[in-house]
Amino acid sequence: MALATPHPAGRDTRLSRALEDLRLGRWLETKTLLEDTNTWDLWCSRSQVLGRGAVGTGAIAAWCEEEPDNYNAWMMRARELSEAVVIAHKKGVDRRDLMQAVLAARYACDIAEERWPQSPVPHLSRMALAQVDLDPRDPHDPMNWLDRKDMLPRGPWRLLRRVDELDPHNREGFHRMLALFHARGDEGVSYAQYVATSVPDGSPLKLLPHYAFVEQFRLRWEDKQTLSVLAYWVSEDKVHYIRRALEDWFELTQPEKGHPDTRSLLDLNHLAHGLTATGVGRATDVFDAIGPHVTKAPWAQVAHTPGEWREDFLKARRPALEARGRR
Repeated sequence: MALATPHPAGRDTRLSRALEDLRLGRWLETKTLLEDTNTWDLWCSRSQVLGRGAVGTGAIAAWCEEEPDNYNAWMMRARELSEAVVIAHKKGVDRRDLMQAVLAARYACDIAEERWPQSPVPHLSRMALAQVDLDPRDPHDPMNWLDRKDMLPRGPWRLLRRVDELDPHNREGFHRMLALFHARGDEGVSYAQYVATSVPDGSPLKLLPHYAFVEQFRLRWEDKQTLSVLAYWVSEDKVHYIRRALEDWFELTQPEKGHPDTRSLLDLNHLAHGLTATGVGRATDVFDAIGPHVTKAPWAQVAHTPGEWREDFLKARRPALEARGRR
């Protein structure tokens, strides 16, 4: 089975068309797509991809100008501007210029929340902005930052709590918090394990510890701390959490026959890696669900030679698919 070129829209063909439209400076496909999206999971994932794709196009600004009362337009403006801040931060933009961009994004978030208070998206965009606060003692918006009485790090817990109230166990919200801890150099494993044990069965957040393990491995590999790949992945905690993700998320969320699989391809690829790297196995159905839609993460993050991450995916997939014939 030939691998597809990784695409931000994955197998969502309508999202792909809307992205192409944005890149041409047009917004009508985005408007139509969002009007037809009726679950928070899909709403959040689609708007996140569209927001990233809209950066620098001018399309969303034009939409806001033409339809200033449209919630979706301002929601997408908040998405676009917050993603632009994260990109600028990673590029090392001057702090003063960065804070100007943060203020513009916060303004868009405020308008989007005003237009539709029931939506978690403005708060998710604010969580993205919190990723620039590398010094937790001096965040750009201190009202959202809280200390914890347990062992978890200080962070924008007030924002995450608001997201969770509007859309319980929102996948993006908890991933945003993990990304923030990673950006600050904090240990994300304890946080991810805490989340995985707190969410109900069927939640893709059961897989969150593996995301944290991947980042931990990447850092240790860069620092030459991991002497053996096998020694890192074949350990009780890695095995436990990847098995729980398989049994308490993947196996409980199989799409009905004839219905599309809307599960995150990024989650499916992380699960496939975890099952093969830890030796748990049972990855055949996961690779079937992935099909040709490999994602760069986590394979490139854990590859000894990052340029050969596709080969690593194929090596992991081959025995899993061969096992199907032995059933």
